[in-house]
Amino acid sequence: MSTSVGAPATGPEAPGESPARRRAWRTVLVVVVVVVAVGIAAYALRPTIDPREEGGVAALDETFPGLQGEAVVGPPVDTGVMDRTVLVVNVWASWCEPCRREQPALQQVQAAYAGRGVELLGINYRDDRAAAERWIEDFGVTYPSVYDAEGRTAAVLDFPYVPDTYLIDVSGTMRYVVYGETTAQELSGLIDELLRGAPAAAGDPGGVDVAPERPRRVA
Repeated sequence: MSTSVGAPATGPEAPGESPARRRAWRTVLVVVVVVVAVGIAAYALRPTIDPREEGGVAALDETFPGLQGEAVVGPPVDTGVMDRTVLVVNVWASWCEPCRREQPALQQVQAAYAGRGVELLGINYRDDRAAAERWIEDFGVTYPSVYDAEGRTAAVLDFPYVPDTYLIDVSGTMRYVVYGETTAQELSGLIDELLRGAPAAAGDPGGVDVAPERPRRVA
């Protein structure tokens, strides 16, 4: 007598393995695959360079929102009442080493453009009040700084890193941002452009990088 082994007979489906259940599992699997694929794509397309790491200047064309607040030293600050042609806004903190290196340059620019319609304004970002006051005294800073203990004032600029410096023209438009540490020569060149009324146009920056999309810090 010979014995043969054939394909198993197809009988009733085991409990719990209904077609509806199998379809549900397939749907879950498809969703998981899609989510993973989207995550991988988002990671691959993420910005790989933080502008702060390389520094440099970017041309902007954004409305300046205006700044108001308590000053580190002196009366409250309100950019809406400043009589100026060019406004230079510098975000700084006493715990920031690049800020320390660039502070003499900022004060030099303030002195060089006195009486020419150029105003400087600092934003003291998430700092100790006493340390900020000592900073102003030690460096002999003659322009005001908003005391921004919680980072809310700097946040209106959409890029509150330290140090960053924004240049605003007479129309209230942010024209340039300097990522990272700046110099007196760099700032003077940008200020002179704005005083001449010839900021770099978007798409024709004349050697200045145009920021296609500014990264934003989530405070």
